Amino acid sequence: MKYLVLIYGGDRPSGSPADLAAVRALTKFKGELAVSGELVSSEGLSLPGDGRVVQVREGARVVTDGPYGEAKEQLAGFFLVDVADDARAQQVAGHVSTIIGDRVELRPTVLST
Repeated sequence: MKYLVLIYGGDRPSGSPADLAAVRALTKFKGELAVSGELVSSEGLSLPGDGRVVQVREGARVVTDGPYGEAKEQLAGFFLVDVADDARAQQVAGHVSTIIGDRVELRPTVLST
């Protein structure tokens, strides 16, 4: 079963020792998931201002530069894992939550290949 662990963060990385330690710990955990065969993909995301909304209106593509709205937290990265069951997915998400010191969102994928 595939699950997405969504990591949220502020709109600007602080570069604090705690943030750097979290990045190192997440990188280590990413390696552990890769060794176990459970890691499908994991990436950090650029800042919201680098994003764009793309939509088609009346047959024309309309691209709007970000950021899109004021929010204290933005999607900062993710882990896509392929695990045996929901209990393992919750365990992985809990470990990520512990590392970053905040909540994460856990969502199963709809279609898995």
